[in-house]
Amino acid sequence: MAKKKTLKAKKPTADAVEILRRRYFEGDPEKQALLEEERANAAVARQIYDLRTGAGLSQRQLAKMVGTTASVICRLEDADYDGHSLGMLRRIAAALDKRVQIRFVPLRTRSAKA
Repeated sequence: MAKKKTLKAKKPTADAVEILRRRYFEGDPEKQALLEEERANAAVARQIYDLRTGAGLSQRQLAKMVGTTASVICRLEDADYDGHSLGMLRRIAAALDKRVQIRFVPLRTRSAKA
């Protein structure tokens, strides 16, 4: 008698991003790596924007404090920009009385073994 292959049912979702991830990225490690890289770029851009606006600064004001131009700050706040350097992030952090913290996290969660 042949063994039946059982597929684990996915929990239904209405989350558009999760639906797109499942449809276009799931099962393709190369696409998943690109997606993670883009998520990281967008997260860094958002954090710079949030820190700057939270401090009540314009891009021009932050640029002056960091020793660069407003166009550089604008690029750094663009989610599509992938040239964030640790040195520039440290300069921005110092200007805003912050420090950069880098964390390494697992790529995937492992199920607990009983």
